[in-house]
Amino acid sequence: MDAVSLLESIAKAFKETRLEVVLIGNAAAALDGAPVTTDDFDFMFRPTRTNIQKMRSAARLLGAALSQPEYPISKFYRMLNEQVGLQVDMMGVVDGVKSFESLRSRAGEVSFGSASLLVADLKDVIRSKKIAGREKDRAVLPVLERTLGLKEGRR
Repeated sequence: MDAVSLLESIAKAFKETRLEVVLIGNAAAALDGAPVTTDDFDFMFRPTRTNIQKMRSAARLLGAALSQPEYPISKFYRMLNEQVGLQVDMMGVVDGVKSFESLRSRAGEVSFGSASLLVADLKDVIRSKKIAGREKDRAVLPVLERTLGLKEGRR
């Protein structure tokens, strides 16, 4: 399956379960025009009991196994369906993001078929990657910052 088809399936599952999320990470940056790739889709969500139930329902709709590969207090979950190449990482906490509400307030909406997803602003993606400081994040920062500069009319 290609990324657009996967995102359409994800958007439909989240719409059906009414799980409010914001796409962040390289997938969000790519949708904002950055020439980057990724093997997964990262989403921020509010980690309430209700939303965790909605996430379980969304995983079932996607035919994905839901696991919590990190220590449970991390608020990190993974949906995985290897048959279709789907990996969705769900994070209740994202480096550099004060709250879900603040991220959502700056996000834009992107349609995928009959459903849509909120996609983090590129500035939020950059801030998150800077604060996370992982080698893979530092490696992509120049590309993201160049893309942001082009969007803002800077060279």
